Amino acid sequence: MASKGIKDQVAIVGMGCTKFGERFDKGADDLMVDASNEAFTSIGNGVDKNTIDAYWLGTAMSGNSGITLARPLQVEGKPVTHVENYCATGSEALRGAAYAVSSGAYDIAMAVGVEKVKDSGYQGAVGAGKVPTDGTDRTLTAAAMYSMIVPAYSKKYGVAESELRDVLAHIAAKNHYNGARNPRAQFRKEVSTETICGAPKMAGSLGVFDCAGVADGAAAAVVVRAEDAHKYTDKPLYVKALSLVAGTGAGLSDPEYDYTTFPEVAATAEDAYRQAGVTDPRHELAMAEVHDCFTPTEMVLMEDLGFAERGTAWKEVLAGTFDLGGELPVNPDGGLKSFGHPIGASGLRMMFEAWLQLRGEAPPERALGNERKLALTHNLGGYPGEMVSFVSIVGTEKG
Repeated sequence: MASKGIKDQVAIVGMGCTKFGERFDKGADDLMVDASNEAFTSIGNGVDKNTIDAYWLGTAMSGNSGITLARPLQVEGKPVTHVENYCATGSEALRGAAYAVSSGAYDIAMAVGVEKVKDSGYQGAVGAGKVPTDGTDRTLTAAAMYSMIVPAYSKKYGVAESELRDVLAHIAAKNHYNGARNPRAQFRKEVSTETICGAPKMAGSLGVFDCAGVADGAAAAVVVRAEDAHKYTDKPLYVKALSLVAGTGAGLSDPEYDYTTFPEVAATAEDAYRQAGVTDPRHELAMAEVHDCFTPTEMVLMEDLGFAERGTAWKEVLAGTFDLGGELPVNPDGGLKSFGHPIGASGLRMMFEAWLQLRGEAPPERALGNERKLALTHNLGGYPGEMVSFVSIVGTEKG
């Protein structure tokens, strides 16, 4: 890829994140204000909405312009850019803010991601502004599309679907275990593998607990040039890599595509590791937040992100490699499984967990068991074969 990256040029110096869930008590305006104010408070030093030079707002369904953020924050005379990129919308907002600061155009910028869908008349990942078609579009649900991973993986690697059922149940149980220890999560109960396996089926072999929920929520991040970071905090996170790939959507028309990999994810991972100088992600990363929209998605991501060899992720899952106390904790905050998925907010919510964990501010009951200095977030949008993918790497030290 052509990206030269912006390693150690930009730092995150403040973050905020609301509780995710059925937020009937809050509108999108309230959620954006709450996340933004928490980000300002995390910095202190008199930083407020007027300190910020420029804003990036990520939302897929809750607004159509920068006014969506400018109005509730009462931001006057400032540029506010609205971005949308499927489920990677929140990450796209962060990428825009970070690159703008690294260019020298602004000294301090803010990325805000929000989605309010539970009582807005729109559910799931379908945007309010969906373009009319000729009626020949795919009619399968997201669950149906991702359910195809299971028989495909079973056939390619010779793993019985009954054994994969145990693997997927372990992923769901792991993430619910972590989410039960996170006060910001939507679902805060541990769920047994027996309950997960016995749940009603949604599509193929996927049950209710194999699918992420729908939620409202918001998160925000403040970024500055790296050399200015310590003016704002003594514990900044330095951006090591930001990689985004938009696929052509041609995967499903390719007879060679077999649903056991997401090429866009593999490409973003390779690019991000190159930018950051990471050669052994499994042993260099302290943690990873990944887009577990469905349990088989997380399984395949472990291979596409280089955490496991091809055809072996299922074994690593069962061995506890990616558990909270495992070799490489994945989704220590509970992931989409515990938080639900407010489209515009999820990418920044992932970064918020990296912010807490690397700064040593996560509660003891879900603190990491290693002292590594790097974290990865992965955010995707779309379906197998037609996807956008984002990977970031951040760290506590420059160099």
